[in-house]
Amino acid sequence: MKTRFLLNFFAASLSAALFCSPLAWSKDVQSDQILTVIGYHEITDNKSLIPEYAVSTAQFEKHIAWLKKNGYHFINVDQLLKAHQGQKRLPSKPVLLTVDDGYESFYQNAYPILKANKIPAVLALVGSWLEPSANQKVDFSDEMIPRNAMLSWDQLKKMQNSGLVEIASHSYNLHRGILGNPQGNSEPAAVTRLYDPKTAAYEDDLHYQQRITEDLRHNNKLLTAHGIQSPRVMVWPYGRYNMQTVSIAKHLGMPIAISLDDGADSVQSSLGQLNRILVEGNMSTADLAQEIENRQKYLGDNNRPQKIMHIDLDYIYDPNPVQQERNLSNLLDRIEAMKVNTVYLQAFSDPDANGSADMVYFPNHYLPMRADLFNRVAWQIQTRTHVSRVYAWMPLLAWELPKSNPVSNDVVVTQQSSNSQHLNMGYKRLSPFSPEARKTIAGIYMDLAKSVPFNGVLFHDDTTLSDYEDASADAMKAYAAIGLPNDLSEIRNNDADLQKWTAFKTKAIDDFALSLAADVRLYQPFLLTARNLYAQVALKPYAENWYSQSLEESLKRYDFTAIMAMPYMEQAPNSDQFYKDIINRVKKYPDCMKKAVFELQAVDWRNNQKVPSDEMAKTIQSLYEQGAIHVAYYPDDPIKDHPDTAVMRKAFDLKSSKLIP
Repeated sequence: MKTRFLLNFFAASLSAALFCSPLAWSKDVQSDQILTVIGYHEITDNKSLIPEYAVSTAQFEKHIAWLKKNGYHFINVDQLLKAHQGQKRLPSKPVLLTVDDGYESFYQNAYPILKANKIPAVLALVGSWLEPSANQKVDFSDEMIPRNAMLSWDQLKKMQNSGLVEIASHSYNLHRGILGNPQGNSEPAAVTRLYDPKTAAYEDDLHYQQRITEDLRHNNKLLTAHGIQSPRVMVWPYGRYNMQTVSIAKHLGMPIAISLDDGADSVQSSLGQLNRILVEGNMSTADLAQEIENRQKYLGDNNRPQKIMHIDLDYIYDPNPVQQERNLSNLLDRIEAMKVNTVYLQAFSDPDANGSADMVYFPNHYLPMRADLFNRVAWQIQTRTHVSRVYAWMPLLAWELPKSNPVSNDVVVTQQSSNSQHLNMGYKRLSPFSPEARKTIAGIYMDLAKSVPFNGVLFHDDTTLSDYEDASADAMKAYAAIGLPNDLSEIRNNDADLQKWTAFKTKAIDDFALSLAADVRLYQPFLLTARNLYAQVALKPYAENWYSQSLEESLKRYDFTAIMAMPYMEQAPNSDQFYKDIINRVKKYPDCMKKAVFELQAVDWRNNQKVPSDEMAKTIQSLYEQGAIHVAYYPDDPIKDHPDTAVMRKAFDLKSSKLIP
């Protein structure tokens, strides 16, 4: 059903342009430059098709009256296009009103209010729901409903001719689910690669492009054939889109495209990525006012405390599909019982436990696929739990490619050392200075990006180079290009060169990670970034030289920094002081607690003993008391039910899920 797709998809992000301060509109930005887009579905006083998003006529009137009373001005598409082109200024506090799907109740209940108040609106139509004749049924997301539940062509032409209602496309037949994986999940048609069980293969790039293009083109032709102006606006079904679909819509004459993403809009924004407030059935005028305020301050879901379960898919995988489904079911139950709102979900596999990924859990062109499982688990988490964000947990460099691939030899080279204090990173990694390695890793990430909608990427703790790395030929060329000696020991023995080298490597690693995120945004436009950071980097500034990681740069450049606050792993003599020191270091950067995740360990890997749930809960309570906002733990063990869900939920409940002020 429609609501299954609408739920759990509205979390999104905008990366901070300032250091760690939450973004807000500058006081210098004029009120006519801040755009509010509001989306309705049914306006009805009778039985509704989608009760969660149906509002009464009286409720709709109250919203309109409140907006007018508070100085908001309704605009039409012509005004928006001209303002975007710099040809015209909008009135102060402009609002673009949109209504989805084309229910007949719009004509009976909303249109008279719009006429009486001379308010323009955008009405988005699904062509396949309008095509049946009056005596036929409409296939409304797998439910057969009477054709007269939808607007007639005469009603549409009458409203269009009034000059108040702009007809937009809501696709011809993308407002439905299609087969998205071997396990049978039905996923949004506009962004899902169709899975063919006969060939056990997914739709390729060319056929995906053709399917979306033909659907949108067919809808435009259907509308124009019935006397409707060819749409200039595309409203994505379920709010799901990617930059490929945006490009297709623009090519077909629809420069304005609207989603259900969180975040503020401005007249200067890309009109192909307008965010929208989704009006729910119980939304009061006070709720609407709060939503508008939150959007204009960039205070969306990105500024809610994150309660994070870090999941190792190796616990879920089983060669027996029946047992694998049992494992997944148990995991979903644990997520719901603990009421976490964020999941870091492993997308790779390391069966030989050497720290490097030699398999993945999604179809790709570079590595063996252990199982086609990431799509299934990510989708189930998003649709069957209250989790609002799923991050794909991925290595940056630690890819152990098949030996048949020549790029498998383009690895990070460690300079030999007799120094017993030398930090050995252990992981076999591809060199970030090898062009071919970077190209291959980018290909892996792009294959992931097409697999299923997800909200973020967590870069693994392999996102690092030690002070004895990288000594590969490509790396040495890069160092020489910035004037460093051709000898790593010589660099280490000169403080100025050491700092220059560390800063160069740190920037190279971060630049590469963020370039991958930019690539993934072609398919996941509002992708968040998080990265693991070693605790020593947060505790000792000099440790930046050991890891090529910088707490300050990480907090500045990534949406979130997940500090591995794991005292057993670090062999800290006093765990309380260990946590306190990390928090105090983060607090030295104004507002950066909002971007710091404190990731706890659920296992003491020195002896493979579980960290007691009560101990973890007490640590979470202590972190919250010291000002922590986001807390994670790793790993969750759904097989042995550790940690205890009741104990952990009680601890997580100590932190409100309300927006961070």
